[in-house]
Formats: sequence, structure tokens, C-alpha cells
Amino acid sequence: MAASRLLNPLFGLFKLAERPSLSQKLTWMGAWMTLFFVSLAILCPVLQAIGVLQDPSEFLANGPHQPPSAAHWFGTSRLGYDVFSRTLFGSQAAVQVVILATALSLAIGVPLGMVSGYLGGRLDRVLLFVMDTIYTLPGLLLSVTLAFVVGRGVFNAAIALCIAYIPQYFRVVRNQTVSVKTEVFVEAAQAMGASTWRILWRYLAQNVIQSVPVILTLNAADAILVLGGLGFLGLGLPDEVAEWGHDLRGALDALATGGIWWTALFPGLAMTLMVVSLSLLGEGLSELTEKRQR
Repeated sequence: MAASRLLNPLFGLFKLAERPSLSQKLTWMGAWMTLFFVSLAILCPVLQAIGVLQDPSEFLANGPHQPPSAAHWFGTSRLGYDVFSRTLFGSQAAVQVVILATALSLAIGVPLGMVSGYLGGRLDRVLLFVMDTIYTLPGLLLSVTLAFVVGRGVFNAAIALCIAYIPQYFRVVRNQTVSVKTEVFVEAAQAMGASTWRILWRYLAQNVIQSVPVILTLNAADAILVLGGLGFLGLGLPDEVAEWGHDLRGALDALATGGIWWTALFPGLAMTLMVVSLSLLGEGLSELTEKRQR
């Protein structure tokens, strides 16, 4: 039941009017663009296996700085990588890290927010202090600091990102739990002797997680930018892994020589489109959630 409440805003996308408004059209656009990037991330290994994409870590024999052509649609980088292949495989790295980061922050922040809001007392005060402290730190700065500690890699990058997002889930869920726990149905469950965990997951969870999909999509959009920042600083994924931020860092030297625009344009455009798609989807889900609450 809680899972169905979590997905309610997503189901709302399929109940649009016959003549959708501009905001609904933008929501659909964001949904389709997001689906495109996720599908691309899944299909990249298949496309490589059938010869459509080259190995993104392979140095090409015909050399670096080749302009876009029939052989290399997006040209080659200063190190001789195929930019088209690395741009498409960059979506795989982005999707992997974003899914892990948002899933971890959701799995930690939501239960902590429910427990803190329901039990209150000293535990609530301690958790509020910790979460408020984390929340006051700039997300990129916190992620950079954690990346120095945990090192490079997909899972390590997800850990560095998720810590910054836990307080957002915690604060929203905790505040909603505080308001819902005084409702009659919760007091009735307490009077009937229901355990704390049953009340949390059977009665409260259904009513406090409706805003979670909105937070998740907006965090995912922000995570793309933060991951790109880590890659640009050389702190994200290993060098051999195709990642948009890392490729933009490598494009700086190519841009400095003049005229070699393609090494920065295509990774930057892919990152921008994925961020825009997730932002549009998040704004649309936010509007649907507000309508349901009204």
C-alpha cells in the first residue's frame, strides 16, 4: 500500500486531460527525455556488442582531435577517444550513480524522518541537529570533501552524493509525520495496542511519502550536476570510465588550442538535456502532488 502511494504522482501522468496544458506537456517531455536517457544507459553495452558503438576507453589509431565525420559522428578527443561513444556511455555512468545515490538517501532519510517525527524527544532533537548541520553545508563542497575520503568509483561517488540529500528527505518526512501522528486513525491504532513499527509502516507511511517522488526527481537532476563537478575536478569516476564531467575537464586543453569545439559541446549538451528532463519531470510531479493534496 505504501508503495502504491509513493507511485501515485507517477500514475497521475496517465490521467492528463484530452487537451493538456503547457505544464502537462512539459511534464510529458521531461518523462520521455528521462526514459530516453535511462534506455540509452541500458542499451549502450548492447550497441557496443553489435558494433554500433566503439569501446569508450579505446585509443583510436587515426589519432586525436579528428572533427565530426561519417567515421566519428562527434569527432575524437585530445586523447584519441571517440566522443560519440563516450557521450552515450556517459549516460550509463550518470544513471548508475544517480540511482544509487537517490536510493540510498531515500532509504536512510525517509525511515529516520518517520522515526524522529513519531517518537520525538531527545532522539528527535539530536537527529534534527545533525540533519540541519548537514543541510547548511553546500552540496558540492560536501560531496567533494567526501569524495576525497571515500575515493573514486561508482559506489563511492554515490555515497559522496547521497549524504547531502538525506536531510531533504528527513526534513519533509519528519514534518509530515509530526502533523499526521495526531490524527484520529493513529490514536485509534495506539489504543488498540498496535506496535510502533506497525503504526509507522501501516498507518503513517501511506500519508507522509507522497512528496518523496518530487524530491527524488529534483535530487536526481542536482546529482547529475554534482557528479559532473566531481568528474571535472578529477574526483568522480576512474579515468577509463566515460563520464561527462571528466570529459569536459579533458576538453579544456582542446578548447585552449582553438577550434576544437566538439570535445566540449556534446558531453555538455548531454548533461544539460538530462538535467532539464529530470527538472521538468520533478516540476510536473510537484504540480500533480499539490492537486492531489488539495
